[in-house]
Amino acid sequence: MDGNGVITVRDLRRRYGGTGGRGFDAVRGVTFSVRRGELFALLGTNGAGKTSAMEVLEGLAPAARGAVRVLGCDPCRERALVRRRMGIMLQEGGFAPDLTVAETGRMWAGTLSAPRPVAEALGLVSLGHRAGVAVRSLSGGERRRLDLAMAILGRPEVLFLDEPTTGLDPESRRRTWLLIRELLGAGTTVVLTTHYLEEAEELADRLAIMHQGRIVRTGTPAEVAASQPARISFELPEDSREPVPDIAGTRASVTGRTVLLQTADLQPTLTALLGWANSRDLVLGALDARPASLAEAFHAVAASAGRPADDDNAKDVAA
Repeated sequence: MDGNGVITVRDLRRRYGGTGGRGFDAVRGVTFSVRRGELFALLGTNGAGKTSAMEVLEGLAPAARGAVRVLGCDPCRERALVRRRMGIMLQEGGFAPDLTVAETGRMWAGTLSAPRPVAEALGLVSLGHRAGVAVRSLSGGERRRLDLAMAILGRPEVLFLDEPTTGLDPESRRRTWLLIRELLGAGTTVVLTTHYLEEAEELADRLAIMHQGRIVRTGTPAEVAASQPARISFELPEDSREPVPDIAGTRASVTGRTVLLQTADLQPTLTALLGWANSRDLVLGALDARPASLAEAFHAVAASAGRPADDDNAKDVAA
């Protein structure tokens, strides 16, 4: 494990309920580290344990076993030492509905040692024009943006974001991504959970996929995606009697005239396929070649456990 990590997690376990068969292990021996200035995304099927793990990192719950350090401290036992240096955006903020947006900001700023100006924080999330509006009158997306504003109000060194763009429209999501990139560029370390796989692909330096309390895939988005084969699909001409090309290292399936090749080496396979077609003077219809995606890796994790992938965890939302 990276000894220089701003966040280090070793064999983290979290249990609900009693011992033996009366309890439930939500997190079962998770280990990872997060380096300064990077974004680490924690993904998983519903009930995988990612929020349970995040709550330990945030200092909101103790670990049953294992060691967690945030900025060199135990975030639960030494919470007073790290709380002023971290920002937390929970799935629901729970701010007082009768306060205005600006009043909420001023109240929250009073709990911080060196907050940025409230107007600045609201401007960063495009809520400045709603400063005088009561929290209860905000839309769901505006409330999420208020949650984010409060999380960054204290200029945190470490920022925890739990589903930060749920309920946002595409334009607000894009602006949130830009803000997160700016924070990363300024040196903030970010841990993110999200149901939007495109969000993880766009933002994460590294990520982990959890399932049933364990990390089952980890690496950069490209490395995790590469755990699945690339795909090449095409249609043979109607009058063709050519057999499906036999290209080393591929697995082929045929549906009517449509051929699907799966391969671990996309470019050499595509080169061999085009050479095969040219040597037979064939025009391949609807030719499509693409590397594996993070969504495919996610679905493979769920499928390997004998259950369908959760559609909520495989959303591909346009920026």
